[in-house]
Amino acid sequence: MMRLPTFKQLKYLTAVVEHAHFGRAATACNVSQSTLSAGIAELEHILGVSLLERDQKGVKLLPIGKEISQRAQDILTSTKDLVDTASAAQLPFTTELKLGVIPTIAPFILPKMLNHVRTLFPDFKIYIREAMSEPLVNELQAGQLDILLLALPYPAERVHSYHLYNDDFVLAVPKDHSLAEHKTASIQELKNQELLLLEDGHCIRDHALDACFMKSEDLNIPYQATSLNTVTQMVANGMGVTILPQMAIEANLIEGTKVTSIPFIEKDIYRSIGLMWRQNTPRIKEFRALGDLVKDSI
Repeated sequence: MMRLPTFKQLKYLTAVVEHAHFGRAATACNVSQSTLSAGIAELEHILGVSLLERDQKGVKLLPIGKEISQRAQDILTSTKDLVDTASAAQLPFTTELKLGVIPTIAPFILPKMLNHVRTLFPDFKIYIREAMSEPLVNELQAGQLDILLLALPYPAERVHSYHLYNDDFVLAVPKDHSLAEHKTASIQELKNQELLLLEDGHCIRDHALDACFMKSEDLNIPYQATSLNTVTQMVANGMGVTILPQMAIEANLIEGTKVTSIPFIEKDIYRSIGLMWRQNTPRIKEFRALGDLVKDSI
């Protein structure tokens, strides 16, 4: 009778591929390194091929190992979706949810949203992972996260994006700036300013520039920050101006600082806030209901 790999062995393999290190993979799987190594060795014995090269420098994935690990990840993700199918047959918000959120949304929406959810569904457990869009999408596709709350559009395969609402962009300037007393600002005025933006990898940077029909190479960008809090402090210290999302203003990001916000005179200067989930998830009804909770909470 043909022996088949176990789910544990497939999980060990995908963990080694993800972490490129046996020790870190073992920690992620909550087993000893010897247990994980034995599991990988047994998997190779069952399959009759070597999947990895091991040396003092680390782990190298062989070509067949890459294909097997991808198939293993698909199996693990499909298995999770199978479990989710059973969960979806229950009442919504009765199990648990692993939610990924980008940093330019998390501090401004999560406090109100989580309080709203706890009030309505006190037994519903939500686990939060905050990171930039690319790693979150990778974890969603790998089945490590159930759903994402992020700015759209974001390119990804085998996912469904669900628009919730538009978050306007505003211009933020020092209170002693020549534009500070203006009721509105125009995109054209930005081109003569030192514009402070978040560093590459934060999708709000691209969304803001796209909304304003600008490109980085056409602007004077003296400083790139790692968070909206940091870029706001740079504006307060007179280093330039920036573009902030309205949700950050409403969450009092600039309160108590020497920064003021000005709406753009042009229309449609915004980013789309929405949800993203795997196409084959059985929890679509629940995820749409979660979207309603997000909109209700704001």
